[in-house]
Amino acid sequence: MYHFIGIAGSGMSSLALIMHNLGFKVKGSDIGKDFFTTEELKKHVKITKFDEKNITKDLIIVQGNAFNDNNVEVKKAKELGLKICSYQDMVAKLTKMFETISISGCHGKTTTTAMLSHVLKNISGTNYLIGDGTGYANKENKTFVLEACEYKRHFLAYKQKYAIITNIDLDHIDYYKDINDVIDAYRSFASNTEKTIIAYGDDPYTRKLNVNKDILFYGLEKNNDVIAKNIKYDSKGTTFDVDINNKFYNKFFIKFTGQHMVLNSLAVISLCYLEKMDKNKVKHELSTFLGAKRRFSEEKVNSNIIIDDYAHHPKEIEATIEAAKLKYSHKKIITIFQPHTFSRTKMFINEFIEVLNKSDMTYVLDIHPSREKPEDFPNINSKLIISKLNKGFYINKNNADDLLKYNNVVLLFLSPNSLKELIDDYKNKINS
Repeated sequence: MYHFIGIAGSGMSSLALIMHNLGFKVKGSDIGKDFFTTEELKKHVKITKFDEKNITKDLIIVQGNAFNDNNVEVKKAKELGLKICSYQDMVAKLTKMFETISISGCHGKTTTTAMLSHVLKNISGTNYLIGDGTGYANKENKTFVLEACEYKRHFLAYKQKYAIITNIDLDHIDYYKDINDVIDAYRSFASNTEKTIIAYGDDPYTRKLNVNKDILFYGLEKNNDVIAKNIKYDSKGTTFDVDINNKFYNKFFIKFTGQHMVLNSLAVISLCYLEKMDKNKVKHELSTFLGAKRRFSEEKVNSNIIIDDYAHHPKEIEATIEAAKLKYSHKKIITIFQPHTFSRTKMFINEFIEVLNKSDMTYVLDIHPSREKPEDFPNINSKLIISKLNKGFYINKNNADDLLKYNNVVLLFLSPNSLKELIDDYKNKINS
């Protein structure tokens, strides 16, 4: 039996589902809270709170990257001499079992992975691991669509037939020294690709990959191989034409607004083109895609629209705010943002201020530390952002009272950490 330490992690929960589907016995543990990543997993797999009693001699351990050797279960596993595998080691084994398509990028990889999984699942069948807690596998499927994370170069453990790179940007600055270090990691990732790299060609950094591999570039500029043209947004979604190698390919519709969603679609269309799939089937499946979990997830509450989104990097926040403005141009945008990690806040504080000022009003929560310690970052707190915003206020994660005064607005909740408590508090109070 496999025991997952940190099973609620977005990748870990997806991997656990896949291994369950493939017939392995799986159980796991985490900190004891409910997460959006484990909604489906709990139907199939026993999940408990961290306790050394969970660790017995008959187990193979899969250790989540968020938990180090100080974790009580990791300590017990080492004490018993159990085999311990990292998350990426287990995923790497899966990439050797199937024809793998790895999707990476500093922004957009989860949605692109979900979109490609949806299209391939309905056209030919596929296995997939998505960073929103979704995973599925069937031994009969030939392909495996994988969200591959660049953090600490974890994605270098994988071998893939195709690699999709949605963009390259500076992030995870607790690990990467600078943008050149990030580019170097992606260059190594691209080099592990057997066949073709599909990359966003309007990004100057993807143009610096310089690997001895076939690269198909997609984007909006004329120097790309796959180009979106005649883009039209409305309240129902987005329509656009696609040219491939200077020839009209097809017209597409997606149920989303925002340029970033057009680009994610181009990555999927490029892969399907290389695999010679029926373009009209691809067109149909793209039009039925409803999104990844916590990526622009919408809900109407009275006269307001709640949007829950994972965005945490300035460019992701900007794209999400712009998409909300496009879709709901007649409503004010009220952003509720939780900064994620002290190091990211310190590095991008000016960029956060600039993009958050594109909202009509912003509320900022305390910084979520994730793997970092507050004492290592003295004087770095959410007040630094609030003080520079045009209209910025503090909000507590457990009290939505300050939001109850708004009517006919978009409430945009942004954080990779779940803000479910705050959203639920808002919905309970507004409906009471």
